[in-house]
Amino acid sequence: MKIFQSRSKVAVGLDIGSGAVKLLQLTRAGAGLRVSHFALERLPAGAISNENITDSSAVAAAIAAAVRRGGIKTKQCVMAVSGSNVITRTIHVPAEIADSDLESRIELDAGQHIPYPLNEVNIDFEVLGPAPRNAELKEVLLVASRKENINFLQGIAEEAGLKVCIVDVEAFAIANAFDELVRPGAAIAADQTIALLDIGNTSTNLVVSRNGRMLYTREQPFGSHSLFDEMRRRYGDEAADINPLLGEGTQLGDLEDEILAPYKAQIVQQISRALQFYSSSAAQYNPVSRIFLSGASTAIPGLGQMVDDELGIAAETVNPVAGLKVASAVAGSALQQHGAGLMVAAGLALRGVE
Repeated sequence: MKIFQSRSKVAVGLDIGSGAVKLLQLTRAGAGLRVSHFALERLPAGAISNENITDSSAVAAAIAAAVRRGGIKTKQCVMAVSGSNVITRTIHVPAEIADSDLESRIELDAGQHIPYPLNEVNIDFEVLGPAPRNAELKEVLLVASRKENINFLQGIAEEAGLKVCIVDVEAFAIANAFDELVRPGAAIAADQTIALLDIGNTSTNLVVSRNGRMLYTREQPFGSHSLFDEMRRRYGDEAADINPLLGEGTQLGDLEDEILAPYKAQIVQQISRALQFYSSSAAQYNPVSRIFLSGASTAIPGLGQMVDDELGIAAETVNPVAGLKVASAVAGSALQQHGAGLMVAAGLALRGVE
């Protein structure tokens, strides 16, 4: 199973999060894109623990329910492995090696970079371009994941009645969604270095890019579950869908001081920590000048301003489906409610557009 494949014919993006599965299908609509199908199905407690699927049958049942709820007809899907289950390395090869000869060269070099026997992993690569500091070399992004991880995802999809046609990487899906759906309207200068932070339920993905080229990725164990859990503890089941409680015009009362303000402070702290890792670890370091936030909890009023005030970096929340046309069969209100949490699903869905 390849990781970097050409786009598939009509496939749905399937994002398995720790709290819910999300299905998103995009189709062409003139010069733009349209959301043709969308569904979200919450997972039962314990189905996923510590970023690992512990009840595959429950996850498969949730996927099947989402397929029915979304009226999805295609059986092809695009899935992703998370940072903990994938190895990425940027390697350098002589520039004179023809692209047709790269695969055999990468296979020879892969053993130096992957801590597993090569017969136990799926390997793929993508040429990034000339090496910035040496014109005689070109950079190649090497990606590997153990076959058992890929086979496990395929098994769950098949139990739900789907077939995996492409396996992506979560961080790459986030970057792809941003570049194709957000960047065109964000007025980002070519020389600006930006950071994307997608805050999931239990983990946060950081992607740093410059002029559409990824410079650095990192996954860290921080997510919105602490906020959700506190909301449920105080407000009960009506807090299961948190976004309406955080929208403009909501009467926050003590919610702001006792719950949201501490959570926003945690986000700022996590962003600061992530950027420190980037500054000390990135092969190519450029100071970040803008931050883009996504994830179900980033609709909190004032979050971007707090990041700006504390870190001195302009920040804003992004919704990858905000500017897309929506098919009449899709519940537009639900799509927009969950839109900020669809970066991974959107990036995967883009791989399945004809």
